[in-house]
Amino acid sequence: MNISSALGLMIPFIGTSAGAAGVFFMKKELSTTVQRSLTGFAAGVMVAASIWSLIIPAMEQSESMGRLSFIPAFVGFWAGILFLLLLDTFIPHLHMNAEKAEGVSSRLSKTTMMVLAVTLHNIPEGMAVGVVFAGLKAGSAEITAGGAIALSVGIAIQNFPEGAIISMPLRAKGKSRIRSFADGVLSGVVEPLFGGLTIAAAGFVVPALPYLLSFAAGAMIYVVVEELIPEMSEGEHSNIGVVMFSVGFTLMMALDVALG
Repeated sequence: MNISSALGLMIPFIGTSAGAAGVFFMKKELSTTVQRSLTGFAAGVMVAASIWSLIIPAMEQSESMGRLSFIPAFVGFWAGILFLLLLDTFIPHLHMNAEKAEGVSSRLSKTTMMVLAVTLHNIPEGMAVGVVFAGLKAGSAEITAGGAIALSVGIAIQNFPEGAIISMPLRAKGKSRIRSFADGVLSGVVEPLFGGLTIAAAGFVVPALPYLLSFAAGAMIYVVVEELIPEMSEGEHSNIGVVMFSVGFTLMMALDVALG
């Protein structure tokens, strides 16, 4: 793995860690309005990244198939949806502000299941970065260094509030600042891990790159629709979530086009 790939994998993780570090500087738990705003922003970034950084390159790489060039993107997208559905069904986890856990029943603490909920949707983000850098490493014409970095930076930006959304409530529940920070950081560890595994398997990844790009897109869209949109829309004045979704979407779109 070269330096640029290693840096690309670590940028999103640094974003999560920086957000989790907010527990050392803020005394109060994030308000519901702020949480909705940050969740909407994260959702917008993920949707834009799925389209510009993953689905469009997947179809461009399949242009030789002519009118059937949509097939790899279609198949990969649905594989990503079903993969996250499987994880969501079997891994015990607890979404923010939810009382009832999802997945198989377990004796895990609420804190652990909250961390698992965030960890679940960090998996496709790590895979997305890994797939893009694997394609860059292999010399794919549709993937540029700027585009790969844009994806890493965009995910890091949306990971920043995620780190805070994990660590701040844990602190409010009585955990120490160090432990709350550690749990926030832990939720993001899967990103460089899955990204590194994807790059390590580049020889197998590159031939199936269109499928894998759209697989990561499908997995991220599942997270957005199943988790982030309901969280940003609950309660009164949910329009702030929509506004911040739009901010995140346009910011990620601009990053990808400007740097790509």
